Parts: sequence; structure tokens; C-alpha cells
Amino acid sequence: MNAPLPASATTASARPRPLLEVSNLVKHFPLGRGLLSRQRKAVQAVDGVSFDVAAGETLGIVGESGCGKSTTARLLMNLIEPDSGTVVLGGRRVGGPEGLAVRELYGQMQMVFQDSYASLNPRLPLALSIAFGPMVQGMPKRQALEKATELLAQVGLDPVSYAGRYGHELSGGQRQRVNIARALALDPRIVVLDEAVSALDKSVESQVLNLLQDLKESLDLTYVFISHDLNVVQYIADRVLVMYLGQVVEIGPVDALYEAPQHPYTIALMSAMPSMDPRRRTEAPPLTGDPPNPIDPPSGCRFRTRCSHAEAVCRSREPALGVGTDAAHGQLVACHMHLRGSGHSQAAR
Repeated sequence: MNAPLPASATTASARPRPLLEVSNLVKHFPLGRGLLSRQRKAVQAVDGVSFDVAAGETLGIVGESGCGKSTTARLLMNLIEPDSGTVVLGGRRVGGPEGLAVRELYGQMQMVFQDSYASLNPRLPLALSIAFGPMVQGMPKRQALEKATELLAQVGLDPVSYAGRYGHELSGGQRQRVNIARALALDPRIVVLDEAVSALDKSVESQVLNLLQDLKESLDLTYVFISHDLNVVQYIADRVLVMYLGQVVEIGPVDALYEAPQHPYTIALMSAMPSMDPRRRTEAPPLTGDPPNPIDPPSGCRFRTRCSHAEAVCRSREPALGVGTDAAHGQLVACHMHLRGSGHSQAAR
């Protein structure tokens, strides 16, 4: 597992106190025993993930499909229970007898899902769908509906034309605007966006991204933005977290991470980004082979089976997430090549 972020290894001295703190989050999904298997195995979807998010920033989370991004989002929202680890929001731990209750959590943190159609109740008109959350929290129906119409206007939809419509009458971009309005109905401090623009065409995607930026500034929001599109994350994020096979392999400021990635997996991801510049053409495949099975991940560094720099230490010991030898760029990296004294031939002594 990735170790918790050491205080000396974070850039917290230059950043505000974290609004969201995640420490050693673990979620394994158990599988049934096979005919010849005596042990019950599990999919190690999230395995020791630690990070924090400062108030007012956007943290982008990237990685291949199956790396644990969406499971992490659902753990943050308490939609699934973690096996271990903690989520602290505004100084209060989520869950537990004295922690932040789910009702309080949803008043401070909301989520926008990828599937805009499935996220809306087909039997509710849009205004009532947006007003439903505040009504559950105790707001009178009339006041909640007034707030819903205000939010429709705020996300660029005329309340007169859209308040009485249903989800199936809208385009994908319009539905996602409604889902954003619904997430904002409880005045959250943090919004988790799980592939919220990936199903949209590029022209609509850019409109929704600009809307999210405007809402962040006007409402003083904090975002956790999950996407497989590196260009989108580069546009919207302040910091970027890279996941591989359920673990964090690199995290740092967006400009530093995109200009000088440290972890071999991050370098491979960046080399695969589409570019109009012929000088950035990728002629050799950045990775070989498929990701390992999350039921039985490799020992030591989980990326070693696809890494051209792998050595014996990568097989025997898992790299901790910490300040690399190239610390000027501000990244934290989990790679023996960048950890001083790790025993890797390319590591500093």
C-alpha cells in the first residue's frame, strides 16, 4: 500500500489547510471461491490511497480504466463502505459514532455521474428532480422549487422552458447541466465529478467545462474531477493524481506533472496524449502488455511488469509515495528510481 503522505513531503506549507483529507483508503471486493481454491480472493480496487484537497482547488484524478478512480469517488461519497482508511471533511471524520453522518456529508459533498440519463428520475420533472434533495433535508417544497428554478438559470437553462420537462426530452449536454444543478441544490463545498463530460461531444464538452469553471469561481467550490481525458484534466485541474492498479503513483501541480512527469507510468500516459504538433509524434508504444490482474497484483511495484526500468528492488519492495530526487517540480512519486537510497541503480545515493 502507499504510505500516508509525510508532512515534509507535501506542499501543504504553500497551500491552505486541506478541506478533504484521505488516508490509506482500502476497498477490496471479495470473489467466490473457485472449485480448486481454498482461499477466497478479492479484487483490490483501491489499495492504500492517500491524498488531500485544499479548499477552492480542483484535483484531477487520471489513470487507465480499472485503476480504481470511480471506486475512489464512491468511497469519498460513502456510497460504498471502505474496508479501512479514513475520509476527513472539514476536520471531521466521515462515518463512525462521532463522525460526520451521511446526511451531513451529502450536505457538504455532492457527486455528478457519467451517465446523465440514468442519474435523473424519469418520472420527475426537472425542477422537482433538482428540488428533491433540499426537500429531503427539510426545505419547504415551494422554497425548494424556487431554488431549483434559480439553479436552472445558473447552469444556462431557461426555467420557463425546462422546469416542467423530463430527462428524456433533453440532449446529453442539457441533462448534465441539470445534474450539475441538482448537485448544487444542497450548497455543497465539494463536488465530485466522475467522468462527467466524457459522454459529451467536444463542442458541448467545452461548454460544460466552462460552466464548471464559472460555477467554481462564483460559488467558491472545490472539485475532485475524475477523467480518462488528459487534455480535459490539464485544462480544469490545479493538481493531478495518477492512479495505477488501485494505488497512487504520482501527484503534483498540473503544470509540473504535464511538463516533467516522473513516474514511468505517468510518462507513458503523457506520451499517449493526442497532439497536433508533428514533433511530439509517438513512434514507439509507450507501454507493453496489459495491466496485471487486480485479483493477484505483482509483488513490490505494481507497474514493474510493464516497466523497462524494473530491477530486483522493484520486485521485492513496494515504493513509498514521497518526494523524488527531482523535487523542484513539486511532485510526489512512488518509484524506486526517484527515491534516494532505494537500491535502484538509477536512484541517488
